[in-house]
Amino acid sequence: MTTAEPVRRWLAQRRPSADRFPYDAVVTAYQHHGKHFVPDEWTRALAAARDRLPQLIGTNTRYLSAFLACALDKVDGTYDYRSYLGLALLRLPGPDQVPRTAAQQLARRDRLHVNLLTDLIAFELRAAYNEHTPLPQMRPAPALVAKRLRHAVRAAMPALRRLSLVEHTTDSSQVTLARRVVAAVSMVLTAEDRRALQVSMLPVHIAHDEWMFIRVLQAFETTFALLATDLTDVITAVEAGQVPRAASRLSAAASLLRESASLWPLMATIQPAAFHAFRTFTEGASAIQSRHYKIVESLCRTPRNARLNSPAYLSVPEVRTAIMHGQVSLDDALNAAQQSAPDPMLGAAMREFAAAINQWRQTHYRLAVRILGPERSGTGYTEGTPYLRDARQEPVFHHCPTAQPDAGAEI
Repeated sequence: MTTAEPVRRWLAQRRPSADRFPYDAVVTAYQHHGKHFVPDEWTRALAAARDRLPQLIGTNTRYLSAFLACALDKVDGTYDYRSYLGLALLRLPGPDQVPRTAAQQLARRDRLHVNLLTDLIAFELRAAYNEHTPLPQMRPAPALVAKRLRHAVRAAMPALRRLSLVEHTTDSSQVTLARRVVAAVSMVLTAEDRRALQVSMLPVHIAHDEWMFIRVLQAFETTFALLATDLTDVITAVEAGQVPRAASRLSAAASLLRESASLWPLMATIQPAAFHAFRTFTEGASAIQSRHYKIVESLCRTPRNARLNSPAYLSVPEVRTAIMHGQVSLDDALNAAQQSAPDPMLGAAMREFAAAINQWRQTHYRLAVRILGPERSGTGYTEGTPYLRDARQEPVFHHCPTAQPDAGAEI
């Protein structure tokens, strides 16, 4: 896609509708060139579209505004981890105007989780048989594709089963099973789901593996968004004296975090050469900017001043501000309840959650060392592996012995 004519035609209407914005053409162009290399013709047209936002008709003006912010982040100088992953365009779990039970929040996470992974599976299947699929550079060999499909299906399967989308997995062929998963999820995708998957894939380059890289990071963010909600509810339960409910919710959160560790073997299928091909153009976007991870960490215990004033939290100023304005952690709630030693059930759940966090950190570090080396910077030219090495030592809670990390998930 070499011309921004679809956007110009849309702009030429007397009263353009946000509901009829040519998303298809824009996303196709971005995936054809890579966001870092998209021609100025496109960014100028999109900037003109943004200027028209106050005059638009239609119901999706706010969503279009969020999309344009992601598409123009490099031009605007606002490019970061959140805009790279298009997180504002995904319906992440979390507090909203409609009260939701724990089961409803988990189902919301599960739906987005399987949507993201199924999109990855479908992309890998298309690319294996169609040379015109986006991101054509450095296609993986068939054996690596098969391995990636196996790990993607495995990472999606618990959520698929909870949603009753796939019950049996006796297919003799990995490709057959992958196609069955894609078909099952495709049947229940809404128009909103399809649009979110489309517009949240704006890679910076055209190396094949960046598609997988983005989808796995989005899936991790989906899980940590739910964990943040879980921990908020755990703290509320402790403050209300409902310790058994708090213990049950925290134990369930630990189980989900352990389950999400199956994403690491999937991420480990990334080709180092492909990663280094696109990471050059991700300067400014780093996982150190993950708001949801920092929210989870700070809801477990209030960070010590040295960490609060380090790049870890300076990279997420809104989270840091909430902490400095008195955000209550689980440790704080236990202190207020004058429980020097947690209830046995809650203490066990805290140790379980701490062990899951430590395993997650350890596996992240091991994978980063494998791809980057022990002293290399991260994707946004942050401290990279040295930062991850040191972050492994941060205690999860003060109120219970922190479980030591095991060897980490197999990658």
